[in-house]
Amino acid sequence: MRLDPVSLRLFVAVMEEGTIAAAAQREHIATAAVSRRISELEGQLAARLFARSNKGTEPTAAAYALLGLARGVLNGLDDIAAQMQGYADGVRGQVRVAANISAITQFLPAELRGFMDRYPQVQVHLQERISSAVVREVAENTADVGILNAGHYGEPRVAFWPYRQDELVLIVPRGHALARRRRVALREALPYDFVGMHPGSAINQRITQAAAENGLALRIRMQVTGYDALCLMVANGLGFGVLPRGSAALYLRALPLAALALDDPWARRELVLCVRSGGDLPPATRLLVEHLQPGDGGSALPAS
Repeated sequence: MRLDPVSLRLFVAVMEEGTIAAAAQREHIATAAVSRRISELEGQLAARLFARSNKGTEPTAAAYALLGLARGVLNGLDDIAAQMQGYADGVRGQVRVAANISAITQFLPAELRGFMDRYPQVQVHLQERISSAVVREVAENTADVGILNAGHYGEPRVAFWPYRQDELVLIVPRGHALARRRRVALREALPYDFVGMHPGSAINQRITQAAAENGLALRIRMQVTGYDALCLMVANGLGFGVLPRGSAALYLRALPLAALALDDPWARRELVLCVRSGGDLPPATRLLVEHLQPGDGGSALPAS
């Protein structure tokens, strides 16, 4: 059996776009040609990849199993081309990074700038994701490097290394009585409304758990998708917020806010790097991971 990389790439496009027509438009190819390629691929594999009806196509279990394998093959082919070109032009390649908002707002801008200044022919594609989604994307080969909060994710396909530490703080309007304090325990703020991050965020989960441990419910008045929106809402008296100190510093000068240290032990957090386990890293990915690792004792990557 000889599988055509073009057919695999079109199959991945159909899975990602949801329809054959959308995949054809993305890949600049006729819809009929994509449909024919998918049918030929099904014949080669002797497996039905899509259930077809007058409502469209629906992926089968075989399609989901093939998706991760196909991505791995295509990325491997892309990496071969990048590595061979690198012999003539120096280090080249691309690295797909998935990171949570805490890493993006506190650490990655300066670190990625330093890396790209040093390796200008390496393209870094960064996507913001919640921590659980970061692990999933690395495991499923839709991201090469992940940066997220440390935790028990139960994913054997992913290996983790230390990255950075951060500290969560309570953000309150500058005119509030609590703003005169330098430190506070979360339980002292629980009688007030909160502005939360979007559902699934690690911070929301942590403060909700802390509230439950104190026998109280967390009063989330609204949820937002970014630290900038959270700080604007808090500055206008719509509730308190919790976010990393490094991220809060970006808004304290511009908005009437106060940042209070949280006495709770969980407010000190570990951030980690992750990559797929069980194989050598492509050169560009290895360079980025080594660049991001802390220089004071972080575990070294395995030799390639």
